[in-house]
Amino acid sequence: MEALRELSRNHVLGNPVRLGVMLYLLPRGRVLFKELLGVLEVTPGNLDSHLKALEKAGYVETYKVFADRPRTAVRITEKGAQETSKYLRTLRTVLNQFNHPT
Repeated sequence: MEALRELSRNHVLGNPVRLGVMLYLLPRGRVLFKELLGVLEVTPGNLDSHLKALEKAGYVETYKVFADRPRTAVRITEKGAQETSKYLRTLRTVLNQFNHPT
């Protein structure tokens, strides 16, 4: 059950929206804010709040991209990729323990 305690200690990734952001970013590296809005189906203010929490933890960086007009992009950091992968491994361990109790 140590793995379950470890999951509960990660307050950043324990939130479904923030975990969704990280899962979407993990294979892509970076995406536009608007793309995340469509995928996660949350309000701009809600997404902004979650991105700020992820930025504060050092998991993502937001920045402006200038093309036809300024857009906000979100990039996963090395720390964010490592912590998300670690969280997923721990989650898999917990799920395996429940599926195959010893």
